Amino acid sequence: MWGGRFAQGPSAIMREINASIPFDKALWRHDIEASKAHVAMLGAQGIVTAEDMATITEGLDKVAAEYAREGVPEDWDLEDIHMTTESRLAELIGPAAGRLHTARSRNDQVATDFRLWVRDALDQIDAGLLALQQALVMRAGEHAASIMPGFTHLQTAQPVTLGHHLMAYYEMIARDRSRFADARARMNESPLGSAALAGTGFAIDREATAQALGFDRPTRNSLDAVSDRDFALDYLMAASQCALHLSRLAEEFIIWASQPFGFVRMPDTLSTGSSIMPQKKNPDAAELVRGHAGRVIGCATALMVTMKGLPLAYSKDMQDDKPPVFEAHGLMALNIAAMTGMVADSDFKTGRMRQAAELGYATATDLADWLVREADIPFREAHHITGAAVKRAEADGVALDQLPLDVLKAIDQRIDERVYKALSVDASVASRSSYGGTAPEQVKAQVQAARKALGMDA
Repeated sequence: MWGGRFAQGPSAIMREINASIPFDKALWRHDIEASKAHVAMLGAQGIVTAEDMATITEGLDKVAAEYAREGVPEDWDLEDIHMTTESRLAELIGPAAGRLHTARSRNDQVATDFRLWVRDALDQIDAGLLALQQALVMRAGEHAASIMPGFTHLQTAQPVTLGHHLMAYYEMIARDRSRFADARARMNESPLGSAALAGTGFAIDREATAQALGFDRPTRNSLDAVSDRDFALDYLMAASQCALHLSRLAEEFIIWASQPFGFVRMPDTLSTGSSIMPQKKNPDAAELVRGHAGRVIGCATALMVTMKGLPLAYSKDMQDDKPPVFEAHGLMALNIAAMTGMVADSDFKTGRMRQAAELGYATATDLADWLVREADIPFREAHHITGAAVKRAEADGVALDQLPLDVLKAIDQRIDERVYKALSVDASVASRSSYGGTAPEQVKAQVQAARKALGMDA
């Protein structure tokens, strides 16, 4: 390919360190697609003849069929997917294959192919996240009134509903989808035609190739176009944040599935057993989702460090741009599918959840609020009174609403029998009716709005 400049060929070490075909063969569909758009433009512009254009296009289709049928061969002498394809094209159609690379470089070629791949990856991730949102909304609708303890510091705080809890993750995933959508909109420009770094002297039509490949427009600066990997970093940063959310959801399931909690029974299809302890049902899928978050973040870090000191335009360091993106995308696809199945198929133990909410003094804030509302006590004083009531209930081993009235009045004479209406977990949850609150009516409204936004009732 470039032997005219050199008296000797590369050493075995150079061949191995230089070859990217083991991983960039994943771009073959996009390489064929971009090459067909490029040669069609060359033909339309009269840069190659109509006959050569047709021959090259037909040859590219044959190469694509071979790759689809047999896989992409790995010849390290050919270095990458671009030269692998061009070499096979030459074997099939002869010298006309050499005209395909007119007015382009591998620099703009790989930038184009990689953008096309990342764009497809973004669409795949969005489809997966949509399915996860739908699963969350479905289960939230089922459990709009199912009471569970809400936690801060992993300590029982206030009663909430399971539906409200699940809808919190719906909101996180909605933000993730918006970040992926932003990344897609920002990266949808075509580098093709930027050539090595300075553009080309041929009368090419970059608008035509951009349109043919589904880009919004061509890139405006050839130096930036061939050296930009912001689109890959955008993908990895959005993936990292999404992985954090998936990891948090996975951690909830891991905790809830443990015997001390007993809030959920995980689906058998996403659990494993033990080689020695027959009773075990391990939440391995959730644990792997939690673990994969570190790897996805590591992929983002790897590419940032690779790009941090590169002068314009292209440097060979950038060959290492694809493995972290490919790895992160594979992990994200698995993580999203695993969590979608977990949400959809888990058996929530709502009786146990309610019991935990009732035993954890979760209505203490409701007692304080009642004292403020009904006895006109300043909140700080009400907070102190409530703390004393919790201390007594804890000492007696009972729930707050099980403390006799005379015991409560001994703590503060202003408490009367009306307080018991505020101390049940049902009353507590129902009272949280502010917009975005956990009251079942609010949860049902949010579920209905989400169903409409996702097109679930269309």
